[in-house]
Formats: sequence, C-alpha cells, structure tokens
Amino acid sequence: MKSIRIDSTNGLCGAFFIACGLFFAYQSWILDMGTALRMGPGYFPLLLAAVLVLLGIFVLVQATRVQGEPIGPLAWRGMLLILPAPIFFGLTVRGLGFVPAIFITAFTASFASVRMKPLAALTLSVGVTFFSYLVFSKGLNLPFRPFGPWLGF
Repeated sequence: MKSIRIDSTNGLCGAFFIACGLFFAYQSWILDMGTALRMGPGYFPLLLAAVLVLLGIFVLVQATRVQGEPIGPLAWRGMLLILPAPIFFGLTVRGLGFVPAIFITAFTASFASVRMKPLAALTLSVGVTFFSYLVFSKGLNLPFRPFGPWLGF
C-alpha cells in the first residue's frame, strides 16, 4: 500500500491561496454583482477570488505528487529587478508620463534574466511600450499623459 506524501511547501502555498481567495470572495460578495455585460463593483473581485481558489486547489493537488524536492537558491537578481518595477511605475507615471515610465520599467525588469542582452531588452521594451500605449491610451481611452511635466515637453 502506497502512502500519500504531501510536499509541505506547496501544500501550505495552496492552502494560503485558497484561504486568500475565500476571504476576498467573502469580501466581494457583499458588493453589487451586476451582470457580465454590466458589471457591478463586486463582479471582477469575485471572479479573481474564484481564480485564486482554483489556483490554490491546483497547487494543493500538485503538492501530493511531489516527493519534497529541495528548493533551489533564491533568484536575488529577479527579485531586485521585478518586484520594485510596479512600484517605480506607480511613482513615476504622473511625473514622467506613461510612455517613459512603462519603457523604463520594462527595460529594467527585462534584466532580471541573466541571458538578456541590451539590444534584446531595448527591443522588448519598445514593443511593450508601443503595445501598452495602443491598448491603454488609444484602445481604452484611458486618460494617461504620454509624456509628463518632469520632462518639460
């Protein structure tokens, strides 16, 4: 008879995702849901909470299949370049403007990979910036200023 072994790290992560998802689902349940065509303030948070619960269930199921593989070294470079990127964007989007803020954020975060070359990072950042400008400023008509007052033009 085989015994089921649960990887404690993945098991705890899955349980945490489920708990957070249920908490946010409960919090969004008191808001007006609306319909799929006319979403209320609670519709999208409830949808995201459901996705988080499903992700937690998936991680929890995967935890029963793993035999406790050791965790590798921490990716310090990735954490130092990826985690502050949204904070940088949020702090500079009004002053620099949407285009420079998204470009600098994407360019800096792209170097989280040790394999990234400067020309590839530049190409990726230009593409992300152009795509984001088209989607958010032109497609969705969000009121972002392309260039902010810090740049003087």
